[in-house]
Amino acid sequence: MKRVIFVFIAALTVYACSSSDDSSDTVNNGKDDFNRGGLLTNVADKIIIPSYEDLSTKLNDLQEEKDNFIASPSEINLIALRDKWLSAYKVWQSVEMYNIGKAEEINYAFQMNVYPTSIDDIESNVGSGTYDLTHPNNNDAVGFPALDYLLFGLAETNADIVEKYTNTTSGAGYKTYLSDLVNQMNILTETVLTDWKSGYRETFIASTENTATSAFNKLANDFVFYFEKGLRANKVGIPAGVFSTTPLPSKVEAFYSDKNSKDLLVAAVQNIQDFFNGKAYNSTTTGTGFADYLDYLNDITQGEDLNAIINGKINDASAKVLELDASLSNQVDVDNVKMTEAYDALQKVVVLIKVDMLQAFSVNVDYTDADGD
Repeated sequence: MKRVIFVFIAALTVYACSSSDDSSDTVNNGKDDFNRGGLLTNVADKIIIPSYEDLSTKLNDLQEEKDNFIASPSEINLIALRDKWLSAYKVWQSVEMYNIGKAEEINYAFQMNVYPTSIDDIESNVGSGTYDLTHPNNNDAVGFPALDYLLFGLAETNADIVEKYTNTTSGAGYKTYLSDLVNQMNILTETVLTDWKSGYRETFIASTENTATSAFNKLANDFVFYFEKGLRANKVGIPAGVFSTTPLPSKVEAFYSDKNSKDLLVAAVQNIQDFFNGKAYNSTTTGTGFADYLDYLNDITQGEDLNAIINGKINDASAKVLELDASLSNQVDVDNVKMTEAYDALQKVVVLIKVDMLQAFSVNVDYTDADGD
């Protein structure tokens, strides 16, 4: 009789252990009840709004230095103005991907950073003195790239560039256009920032549902779209000739300033990784980000550790980017293999975030891939 009781107890113990192991395979029964509102709150309060605030500050500095240069054109004031332009341009790398809310409504990014800029359109506008900077036809004649041309590309030397602004025939036109561009960039940025701080933030963090128009879905798509198109393709792939029969070095970002294109790319890649990890803007503090959401989904499904895999591939891409020349156009001319290697490293990240990450989030891609890659 004692032997029968012992076998029964042993069987119960084995069953209990087996039941416990099964439950660990599907924590929360595999149900996704992640706090998306917490993620959106961290993104809005610690990343997006502080980024716009910093850009606004940098553009105010740019506007002040622009006023100094226009009042007193000189090589010293030109260099000071260039420094403010570059400082603002680096911060721009932190906000470009947020094509959501007011930014999407006013086509903010198209009025701030379409490159290569059109010299013909800029010169035509300067010559006529009549233009609508908000018109889509002028998207390639405004923003940071147009300033790149006006501050670095008007002539070969600094003295000759300054002369363009002091010339009795054409100087007034260049001054007016330069001033209008900077003022317009400031107005657009203030419009977007004010919208975030006067109601859109609350709309954003409350939009947690899984629909095509929800803030979470649009944010996830903006992140992927920017990485694939704005960063991988525009900054690296197109100049390297990935989408054409020959390399196109003149199509790098900040082409006329020559030695700043890599710095902008480095800033963009770092911002992408910080955003993914929920890191607060200009801070070492981290909050809830896409990485945490993937960890949560990994726990309830026992799937791949996408957080670690994606961060690893971004690190690999960053290392390839850091090997590039300060001038990406020079890198294309001298050794384009390094550019294509950087592109390949970035492409590996695209596959992970566009396919694996979005599938984990149950978010559909909301844009069409026209690259053919």
